[in-house]
Amino acid sequence: MSGRRMLVVSAHSADFVWRAAGAIALHTRDGGEARIVSLSYGERGESGELWKQPGQTEENVKRVRHAEAETAATALGASFEAMDLGDYPLHVDDAAVDRLAELMRDFAPDVVLTHPDKDPFNPDHPVAYTATQQARLLTSGAVVSAGFRTAPPSEFLVFEPHQPDLCGFVPTVFVDITPVMDRKLEAMEAMGAQQYLRSYYTERAGHRANHARKVTGRPEIRQAEAFQRIIPNVVSAL
Repeated sequence: MSGRRMLVVSAHSADFVWRAAGAIALHTRDGGEARIVSLSYGERGESGELWKQPGQTEENVKRVRHAEAETAATALGASFEAMDLGDYPLHVDDAAVDRLAELMRDFAPDVVLTHPDKDPFNPDHPVAYTATQQARLLTSGAVVSAGFRTAPPSEFLVFEPHQPDLCGFVPTVFVDITPVMDRKLEAMEAMGAQQYLRSYYTERAGHRANHARKVTGRPEIRQAEAFQRIIPNVVSAL
């Protein structure tokens, strides 16, 4: 896995922490490079603790959220950058999709992670999926010679939404994050604007570990994260 590149596209600046911090930490621990791109800071709709403070402003919330996300990304061995497109609603125009596609061409990720295409409780997560899917397709073209710069096709997976049973999410991959759960906890601890989610996602890692144990028979799996493949993986043998 050494040298592999992972791109995580997050609708808001904390989404990658709750849903994929373990997978990111494993990736970097094994010598891979991880780059996290947040389309927005979640400054309007997902920063509840910060808005309790008198005199709060959007610009200050963005500043705090950026610092939180950078701290979390550092704990995972990843880089963090934000496109600052605004949230609730998140609008990703053609220029922003082009920016994301150009980033993919430059970085040439081996694997791309983002949100699923359905979420009845969040208006921004499906927008992030659509933008990521479009950018990825523009990056790889039709996998033939093209009149524009391309990059090799990447694996493409979505991470688990907050309420998977209502989002059409069916896990096809469980990642055993037991060896790096301490790093996920450290990353979650950094997200003060949404501290109410820490216990939920700690418990969720235990639930998914239970499912992973049933699949593998490996009792040592104590925490796991779930993902769904959008593009089939190709292997030499079963």
